[in-house]
Amino acid sequence: MNKPTYKSILLLFLIFLVSISAFSQKRSISITIDDVPNTRKYLKENFNPRLLNILDSLDIPFTIFINEAKVTNNEFDNKNKELLEMWIQNRNSIAGNHSYSHARYSAVGFDKFVKEIDEGEILTKHYVKKHDKELKYFRFPYNDMGADSTQHVEIRAYLKSKDYVIAPFTVESSDWMYNYVYLHYLNNGKIDKAAAIGEQYVEKTLELVSFYESMANSIYKRPVKHIYLCHDNAINTDYICEIISKLKQEDYEIVSFEESLTDPIYLQQDTYYKKWGISWLYRWMDTQEERISWMKQEPDLSKIEKEYAEILKKQ
Repeated sequence: MNKPTYKSILLLFLIFLVSISAFSQKRSISITIDDVPNTRKYLKENFNPRLLNILDSLDIPFTIFINEAKVTNNEFDNKNKELLEMWIQNRNSIAGNHSYSHARYSAVGFDKFVKEIDEGEILTKHYVKKHDKELKYFRFPYNDMGADSTQHVEIRAYLKSKDYVIAPFTVESSDWMYNYVYLHYLNNGKIDKAAAIGEQYVEKTLELVSFYESMANSIYKRPVKHIYLCHDNAINTDYICEIISKLKQEDYEIVSFEESLTDPIYLQQDTYYKKWGISWLYRWMDTQEERISWMKQEPDLSKIEKEYAEILKKQ
């Protein structure tokens, strides 16, 4: 039998260390919130920033992606500016650009979307500078990065020229759809039905986190630092506490967006050149067949999809 060499022993030791590190790595997730500030909800709630206050009380890091057009969508411009500044100055927040008016890039094209990027940073840059912060992240509305590879390449180059980092996500749970149904029941005095939708939202969010965790473990053989995408809306105002509590019960650490981005998975090249806003875990896959195979295993959202469609049809 050959005597082990120093190099072979060192290699085995390094493999052992990597294995131990992967095994012991704690699960984590960061919270990112799109479509901030929800000034319509702010007005309805008598200028009380409930979601922001709840996040502040939880004392967790969070990142917001801002549509500045929302500041001028009613006659209370000054109040709305105060709200935007409150979000940005919060000790736990990171601010990002989400375009001026939430335009879909593949629909409006390069020139109009560049204008959306530039107009969407004016107020935000003022407030981040005032509060000694930075503006360096951009998230596409609908996570639509273009209709084809040409649009993808063009806009990436423009964002890079402005020192923006494109904001990814790994987990989302169609909270916008749950919110629509939730508000429909609340507005029609059907409180019990609204509560059932809220609990369904929490349950499916946890299911989806578990699904994407399993997917990541299957592909990368370790926990990854997940990024959750949700929105500034009523259902999160009422149920984000429950979601955070249950995530912590599942041994998830709530970390900052910047901490999540330290995971090497986010250095991978995105070669998905379509307009659909899928998880980055799908974008990094080599083939469409692999994506479809995993998508077929996702938790079933048909119940909320059916309810949403029925409400739309009636209206």
